[in-house]
Amino acid sequence: MANCNTREAFRVFRCPRGACRPSVLWWMVGLLMICGASQARAVSVTTTAELVRAVALANAGGDNDIEVADGVYTLSQALWIGADGITVRGSSGNRDAVIIEGGGMYGSVPHGFEVAASGFTLENVTVRRVANHGIQVHGELDADGPVIRNVRIQDTFEQMLKVSYDADNPSVGSDNGLVEGCLFEYTNDYGPQWYIGGVDAHQAKGWIIRDNVFRRIRSPGGAVAEHAVHFWSDSQDTLVERNLIVNCDRGIGFGLGDRGHLRGVIRNNMIYHDDSDGFGDVGIGLESSPETQVYNNTIFMEHDYANAVEYRFTATTGVFIANNLTNRLIRERNEASAELHNNVTEAEGAWFVNPAEGDLHLQTAVESVVDQGISISGLTDDFDGESRPRGAAMDVGADEWAAGGVLAKRWFVSALMGLLGD
Repeated sequence: MANCNTREAFRVFRCPRGACRPSVLWWMVGLLMICGASQARAVSVTTTAELVRAVALANAGGDNDIEVADGVYTLSQALWIGADGITVRGSSGNRDAVIIEGGGMYGSVPHGFEVAASGFTLENVTVRRVANHGIQVHGELDADGPVIRNVRIQDTFEQMLKVSYDADNPSVGSDNGLVEGCLFEYTNDYGPQWYIGGVDAHQAKGWIIRDNVFRRIRSPGGAVAEHAVHFWSDSQDTLVERNLIVNCDRGIGFGLGDRGHLRGVIRNNMIYHDDSDGFGDVGIGLESSPETQVYNNTIFMEHDYANAVEYRFTATTGVFIANNLTNRLIRERNEASAELHNNVTEAEGAWFVNPAEGDLHLQTAVESVVDQGISISGLTDDFDGESRPRGAAMDVGADEWAAGGVLAKRWFVSALMGLLGD
């Protein structure tokens, strides 16, 4: 208890106005009440049986901080999170070393985690090889505030992170989730079917998706895969920023058809798709998504789809699209409306450091891009978290150019891709 605030314990339990001297007993009671919770040790697990038991005890009101040692944990059923405030984290901090898996994409384990309570945190682990979702957040059970950080999700038969909902109860959903520093990928060039996606959320409010990598979320046949990041069915106020999306059929989507999305910001993302056969589609799509802001993204596509950004349907109004750098069109469809400013849609591969790896940092100070953007409220950094502007005005695209900064940015993306695993 060396880190406890003993002075605070003494102050809280002192006698009023010095009328008496606090006894050692009362001082100890204060010490335990003020400091006891903060000194509780996490439960450490080293086997699948211990992990399952620790989660069950946490659901029953026991210790809710679970540290998982390096190793492989093969589940026979999903881990159900039924109590508020549970944390599961890899103890070493190396997510590649803590593997929680099912029996394969065609196996009998549907999910890695089912989250039916609020305040769940999952950190520093890999979740893979399940028949439905790596993580399912039950928005219909009002599971709010999940934090998914430094997690690798691989090889799921359906969407990797699913936020479900009850269409008949629009007042309940999952609010204020955070997904950051994660990797979503298929280890083969394609997923197992078309009905796959990265983050797929319904009726979710106030979520943040940032600093993640999405790779190879693409269909092997039948139809286009779902998005790397998709919020729809009356979701609202989503922030999607600083993500790297490589070779996914569709990049970021707000809304689908008449199942829309309200407000939200999509900024500072890099999206790349090669020229391989398949179902390559739009980089950023807004469908029935009013009052949405899409700015300072870089999209470079080498497949045949004509549009980098689309905004669709009459419900899509009050949209702001600015400072985006693409090699394809930014296009209105189905009578949508938007305000467009300072977008560049004629990008060339030679402008970027390494498009094939998704590294869309500027290689040179392109005249039509550098200092050619408009100032936008809330835009203070770029894809790398570096400050904007660095010249006379904002640059167009996700990368803010800096003379002499190419090597550092090249190292940043190489390190990002390396740390986030092959």
